[in-house]
Amino acid sequence: MVVAEALNRRELTRYVQRVDDRWPLRRALLGGARVDDIHGFGAQRERGPEYVVVLVSDAFAGVPWLERVYQAGALWDAAEMGAAADVHCYTPPEFDRRVVAVAAVRTAADRGLDLLAA
Repeated sequence: MVVAEALNRRELTRYVQRVDDRWPLRRALLGGARVDDIHGFGAQRERGPEYVVVLVSDAFAGVPWLERVYQAGALWDAAEMGAAADVHCYTPPEFDRRVVAVAAVRTAADRGLDLLAA
């Protein structure tokens, strides 16, 4: 399956741009069940969230974690993408810690799609 057929790449690009307009991004990663589908993981697996978005920006410093997640999550168009996203927003040092401690973040970093590489 080709990524462009399985994911709304146009909307993903627009989402990243909306976030980047507020907080210049260093990294934007997409993981979750839909990305696992693209990689050919079997239907019998536990699906988990359809989309996991991991955003990394120096500009998140000083912004309370829940506020950044709420705002970045509000920019996600679930109707356009077909499902809600589990959004994670970190500064680079926070990301370095979370990639070790949080399985969804680690999976997005290991085998997710880099949304800034276009």
